[in-house]
Amino acid sequence: MDTRARPTLALTRDLVARPSVTPDDGGCQALIAARLAPLGFRCETIASGGVTNLWARRGASAPLVCFAGHTDVVPTGPRDAWSSDPFGPVERGGFLYGRGAADMKGSLAAFVTAIEAFVTAHPRAPGSIALLLTSDEEGPATDGTVKVVDALKARGEAIDYCIVGEPSSVERLGDMIKNGRRGTLSGVLTVRGIQGHIAYPHLARNPIHLVAPAIAELAALGWDAGNAYFPATSWQCSNIHAGTGATNVIPGTLELQFNWRYSTQSTRESLIERLEAVLDRHGLDYSLAWLPDGKPFLTPRGRLVEVVTDTVRSAFGIVPELSCTGGTSDGRFIATICRELVELGPVNATIHQIDERVAIDDLEALSSIYRGVLERLLVSR
Repeated sequence: MDTRARPTLALTRDLVARPSVTPDDGGCQALIAARLAPLGFRCETIASGGVTNLWARRGASAPLVCFAGHTDVVPTGPRDAWSSDPFGPVERGGFLYGRGAADMKGSLAAFVTAIEAFVTAHPRAPGSIALLLTSDEEGPATDGTVKVVDALKARGEAIDYCIVGEPSSVERLGDMIKNGRRGTLSGVLTVRGIQGHIAYPHLARNPIHLVAPAIAELAALGWDAGNAYFPATSWQCSNIHAGTGATNVIPGTLELQFNWRYSTQSTRESLIERLEAVLDRHGLDYSLAWLPDGKPFLTPRGRLVEVVTDTVRSAFGIVPELSCTGGTSDGRFIATICRELVELGPVNATIHQIDERVAIDDLEALSSIYRGVLERLLVSR
C-alpha cells in the first residue's frame, strides 16, 4: 500500500489496530497528538475517571472550527464470528474491516489528514482549528466530552463551528447530515401492590394488572407532534419485571424501565409532569428513579449547514438530507458551547456489527470533504 497516495487509509489502519474498547483509548489520542503537534497544535490531555480526553487547538482567534469524535469502540462480540481479527485491519473487496473502522476511526483519520493538508496549503489562515476527542462516548459518557466542555466553559473558550465525525451517511457518503439529535430520558417505575396467593386474589393487589391500563395510555399518548426537524416524541417501555418465579404467587411489586426520545417541542420537566399525571390518575402506588438524560440539540439552516451542504454537493453532485434521527451523540454536550454543530461521517450500515467495515475510497473522499469545509469557513469567507 502506498501510504502517500492514501494517507487516510494508512492512519485508519493504525487506529483500528489499537484495541480501544470503552473506556480505553489504546494510545489512539497520543498517535493523533503526535501528528498535530508539529503543525502548531497545543495538545492537552484531560483525564477523568479512567477516561482519556484530548483537546488540541491551533490558533487563538475566531472563528474556531472544531472537529470532534471518540477513540473508544464497542466490544467486538464473539471474535470467532468475525471473518478476520477485529483489531487486525484487513482490506477486502474495496472495504477496510475492523472494529471502529466506521464508528469512528475512519473519521478521526480523515480529520487529521484534512487538517494536515489544509495547514500545509494555508499556514497563516485566519481563525483557529481544534480537535476534541474522548474515550468515553460509547460508554456512560460521564467522564468524556462533558469534562472537556466543562473545562472550556471555565476558561471562557467557545466554539463557533463543530463537525462531529459520527457515521451519519446512509446509502452513500454524504447523503445525510445530522443537524441535531433528539433528547433521551430514561426512568425506572416501581409499582407497589400486595403479594398473595394466586388462588386468593381478593387478599392481594396485583401490580401487573394495576399498571396495565396506564401503560396502554402512556404508549398511545401524543407527547408532541415534532417539528420541521424532529419527528414526534416517543415513549417506549423497554423492560418489565415482576414476580417471584413461582406460578402461584401474585407479585408485590413491579419494575418497569422506559425511555423517551424527545424533540425540542418537549422538555424533561414537561415529560415527567405528564407521566406522573397519568400514573396518579390511575391511582397507582409508585416511585420513579431517573437516569442521566441528554437534552435535544438543533442547528437550524445557517452558515455551517450551508457550507457542509455546498462542500458535499461540489464533491459528489448530491444534496445531503438534513436529519435529526438516530440515537444520542456527544454533540449534546458540545452544543452548550458551540454556535453551530453538524455530524458528518461514513456510511453507518455496519456500525456496532460483526465485520464492521468502511469503504476504502470513502476515507480519502471524507478527508477531502473536511478540508473543503475548512477552506470555506476560514479562507473563502
